[in-house]
Amino acid sequence: QVQLVESGGGLVQAGGSLRLSCAASADSGRIFSIEAMGWYRQAPGKQRDLVAAITRNGSTNYAASVKGRFTISRDNAKNTVYLQMNDLKPEDTAVYYCNADLLYVSIYDLISEDDCWGQGTQVTVSS
Repeated sequence: QVQLVESGGGLVQAGGSLRLSCAASADSGRIFSIEAMGWYRQAPGKQRDLVAAITRNGSTNYAASVKGRFTISRDNAKNTVYLQMNDLKPEDTAVYYCNADLLYVSIYDLISEDDCWGQGTQVTVSS
């Protein structure tokens, strides 16, 4: 129904920058609206934690560990959320997942609320 496709991960040295993107699309039916979008990350052996989130009207929330270094933004017309990551540190190494809380309309015009996840993109920061 709805897919979140992430891009922009990779390997970077400490102090470097990366920009992650996540685009939501429907292979049938359509996306009516996307309320909250966010980025989570999961390091090996650890739980998945919130990195940053943004509401439809632009209100943001950040994990304390990334405040001042990461910036989340979104383009509502493109159903896309971004995460600009600056001054990266080795402890930022993780798989980053995109999340979206959205309203989906099926081909039968049935509306449902979906909590969708992307497949994850690896971010590795070397020291």
